[in-house]
Amino acid sequence: MASSSYKKYEIRKRDPNPKTTALLVIDMQNYFASMAKPILSNAITTINLCREASIPIFFTRHCHKSPADYGMLGEWWDNDLIFDGTVDSELIPEIGRLSKPDEVVEKNTYSAFENTRLHEMLMEKKVEEVIITGVMTNLCCETTARAAFVKGYRVFFSTDATAPSDSELYEATLKNMAYGFAYLVDCKRLQQGLFGKGMK
Repeated sequence: MASSSYKKYEIRKRDPNPKTTALLVIDMQNYFASMAKPILSNAITTINLCREASIPIFFTRHCHKSPADYGMLGEWWDNDLIFDGTVDSELIPEIGRLSKPDEVVEKNTYSAFENTRLHEMLMEKKVEEVIITGVMTNLCCETTARAAFVKGYRVFFSTDATAPSDSELYEATLKNMAYGFAYLVDCKRLQQGLFGKGMK
């Protein structure tokens, strides 16, 4: 999906600045394992590229602890939610092994900035730009990207390391992101932008 949409929707081109960038790995949890499987390799590649470039990484984990934090999600998804303490709520093992405890941010709605310390954590590290990866392309990734843009971050949105529920929603998100919120990137462009070399 990534290559065709890249050329179709891309309006602006830019490379992230590794000195002021953070990677956000959104909700790569067991609950979404089947959806995340097609992008798992690219997500791991993106994480490894950012580690090599000394870019801070934050992994979000969507979970609910009580009805008080369901918000509209309970109604919208008929209470089919991710509950803290369950296997579903844990990071996919391949991703969990790449994370550190102080890099995990718990959230309970689509945006990684809502009711979390993510913004403060990014400010502490003097982050000005964020790269968005994870699931779902059209829900938590898109909402987090929009929130980041509104907060003044330069946003880079991965076309090959985000996963949607279906291709039409994926295409719609990329079109929206490129039009008003984010520069589109993939693993190849990220490696070229960070290190000046192509993927092997």
